[in-house]
Amino acid sequence: MLKVTLIKSASNEVKSVKDTVAALGLRKIGQSKTFEETPANIGQIKKVGYLLKVEKE
Repeated sequence: MLKVTLIKSASNEVKSVKDTVAALGLRKIGQSKTFEETPANIGQIKKVGYLLKVEKE
């Protein structure tokens, strides 16, 4: 399991980055979600990794 926390705003990013952050279910800075380590989730996290803090649980 991966705990993903939004640490930077996506407001000044391109639409595809904003959509990816929204698809992860992250809206506010400091909000966290837990995800399974599936290829789809890992790909989304890598795409916007510079906005996130990722921890293994």
